Amino acid sequence: MSDLSISLEWNLQEEELKPDVFSKNHKIEINDNFFNAGSAPEYGGRENEINPEQSLAAAISSCHMMTFLALASKMKWPVKSYKDKAHAFLGKNTKGKMCVNKIELKPVDLGIKRYDNKGTLSKIIN
Repeated sequence: MSDLSISLEWNLQEEELKPDVFSKNHKIEINDNFFNAGSAPEYGGRENEINPEQSLAAAISSCHMMTFLALASKMKWPVKSYKDKAHAFLGKNTKGKMCVNKIELKPVDLGIKRYDNKGTLSKIIN
């Protein structure tokens, strides 16, 4: 099994840690790449920094793409590119707690030169 890890660092920027008034900004390191991160903008985060919900949507979108490409290569489908527009939605679960309650994946451009004559590829991606 592969050991896939990240590093995350957060430091208190206020005098003390108090509910809802502490900085949520932190740094994430993935394979020597550094990202500024924080909470979603609705919760005091910055628009130009990634947040956990976006990170989760990106991870799921990436896994979906790699699975699709693995299948496409086995089926010899003529895929030349892949673009997705994923959306993560925050809401409340059945216990009334905040969570990511839905993630939508919307592959918008698969860069496919042609469809097979049975429409199989069209049925799989739609």
